[in-house]
Amino acid sequence: MANQHIYSDYFDEDFVETLDRNILQLLDRVWFRSRLVGFDNFPQRNNPARPLLFASNHSGMAFPWDAIVALSHMWRRLPDLRNLPRPLSAPMLSQSVLMNPFLVKNFWKKSGCVDATTLNFETMMFYNDHNLMLYPEGVPGIGKGFNRKYKLQRLATSIVRLGIQHRTDIVPFYTINGEYLNPYTYSWEWVNRLSKKIGIPFIPMGPILLMVLLQPWFFYMAYPAKLTFVLGTRIKPYELTEKPLESLTRPDYEALAEQVRQRMQTELDAAVKEHGQHPYRWRELWQRMKENRRFFPFFLPWAWPALFQEFERQYVRNGRRDFDLDLRSPGAYWRMIWRNPFTLTFFIPVLGWIPIAIRGYRGHKLGK
Repeated sequence: MANQHIYSDYFDEDFVETLDRNILQLLDRVWFRSRLVGFDNFPQRNNPARPLLFASNHSGMAFPWDAIVALSHMWRRLPDLRNLPRPLSAPMLSQSVLMNPFLVKNFWKKSGCVDATTLNFETMMFYNDHNLMLYPEGVPGIGKGFNRKYKLQRLATSIVRLGIQHRTDIVPFYTINGEYLNPYTYSWEWVNRLSKKIGIPFIPMGPILLMVLLQPWFFYMAYPAKLTFVLGTRIKPYELTEKPLESLTRPDYEALAEQVRQRMQTELDAAVKEHGQHPYRWRELWQRMKENRRFFPFFLPWAWPALFQEFERQYVRNGRRDFDLDLRSPGAYWRMIWRNPFTLTFFIPVLGWIPIAIRGYRGHKLGK
């Protein structure tokens, strides 16, 4: 009960609505073109007193646009926001401003994320205003290289343990084409160990690394993968074992988590086969860009720094709630640059990282 402040410390529904209306709808409509498959009858709770546990695979070696797009699409789709999952996210995403998209302060927590600690997970099981969403692969899921795409890493046992304890279902859904948000990059464990000391969970080793040095905005870059989210078959973890809760051991939970992983892997493989053969659909992308040309250049990734910086200026720094960003008038992009000169640092080769790092790590203790 003493930890229940995590429900509302940062979460701001106005922030989510304003962000979605001003930025995410456009990016999704043109760049990501996401689809929800199988969500027509949205899963309802088997235990009304406890949230459902939505679980998905992570997109390896990519900034977590997959989670942003999935939640924003559900936000627009669901008539009852009580069904909307609140995500448990890797604490590294919130430890430094750098890991927030284009340095928007407290982006993840204002959007409803809660740090994925054992205490927070257990606390959120008593939160009935929303369901929960988590990526049970954890940081290893986003740090897996392209050679392990769509291969579920070992799942955290907590999702099984709490599902059994509270008799609530796990609802898997599968993120397809997310592996192509940043393709052909690979993971080196010794590099990742070093990067974690500066608050970055992994360093993608591949062609994009040089671009990140030359153009810092590439750190948040996503290729135009058509994201598809496929609802899986719900899993009742309390029916996977006949042992009483109090007699289950750590090895028991590990075996049950592996059983859940294998079930999810089978469904993920089938979803990839059906929806993941053409990850970009270039013709559709070009058509969407033509249809939305009046919003040029804001649906293109190189314009996102100005877009997010202007959003932060108006909402976070100036405290406005009822604004609509001007994305159509001639010169709108350059006016954003004028109002937010810090945006230029995202385009300065190598040296641009100095002011970005200063702002990104302000108040953050490295190595924590």
